Amino acid sequence: MQYVESWRAVAAATGAADRAAAEDGLRRAYRSAGLAEPEEFVWADSPKAAVEAVEKLVGAGRSVRDEVRTRPWAQERRRMYDELGPAGWSALWSATGAQLWETTAALAERIRAGVVAALAQRPEGESAVRLVLLDAVLGQHDAAWLAAFDGRGDRLDGLAEVARHAGWWWPYERTVVLSERPEALHRDEAGRLDRGDGPALLYPDGFALYAWRGMPVPAEFLAELAALTPERIRNEENAELRRVMLEFYGYDRYLAESGAEPVHRDETGILWRIALQGDEDVVMVEVVNSTPEPDGTHRTYWLRVPPTTRTAKGGVAWTFGLDGETYAPLRQT
Repeated sequence: MQYVESWRAVAAATGAADRAAAEDGLRRAYRSAGLAEPEEFVWADSPKAAVEAVEKLVGAGRSVRDEVRTRPWAQERRRMYDELGPAGWSALWSATGAQLWETTAALAERIRAGVVAALAQRPEGESAVRLVLLDAVLGQHDAAWLAAFDGRGDRLDGLAEVARHAGWWWPYERTVVLSERPEALHRDEAGRLDRGDGPALLYPDGFALYAWRGMPVPAEFLAELAALTPERIRNEENAELRRVMLEFYGYDRYLAESGAEPVHRDETGILWRIALQGDEDVVMVEVVNSTPEPDGTHRTYWLRVPPTTRTAKGGVAWTFGLDGETYAPLRQT
């Protein structure tokens, strides 16, 4: 679908919001919902700062999220469902919103969790923060469902305009609180937050999320990755953080520098095992590409295989979805 890539770009957009365009979109959304236009727009530099601004509002009136966002979306979905039928609607969603849903929903949930962690000093304070977050419209992170309706009517044009130009926002009768978009966003090929040398998501006020291949990590943890040693990795008690350390350090480097011994070798390669306290063993097969590089050398690859693997051939076979007895290549490439 022609709209998917443009909305993918919206979901990943960074940099300053176009405040005038976003506010124009909000006025249109309010009018479309049969409401008077907002009297005041309050801008914040991050969803965290926006929650703090919402908590300080005086005279803003009740939340109108239901009228401005929930009902129009539900009505348009019903209209499209009735027009296309169950199979047609399913096909439309699969070709549009479903392409963006997983990554945007996961990112939004990570932001929520980060805001709660930053603002709730005690467990009993979490519910108050979560209640404010329930009133949020996700702006650019609503890209998945907006993609499904793009070009199919103008009922949601106001919401789409805000999403293209701003981050999260909170609609009340007289006041709207809006958040800036992130200043930086770093993700891996799977769309997960990922950065080894700084925040994976950063807002202008410093609100940030740190992650390695999707896994949340403390900022101070990333700071020490450059100075890792095999001993430091072995001594890490948190199994998930230890896996991050191993990935960052490199399994092959860890094996070489920790004095590991191979547990099996055959014509396919060498099987290595790393025993980790409190976690499953890391088992790798070292294989050499039989096809030479342009300079005549042969590249070595490391394949992560299940902990139950007992032979190098069994490990290589597993990567092809076979068992060791079945795996019998005619030639290696």
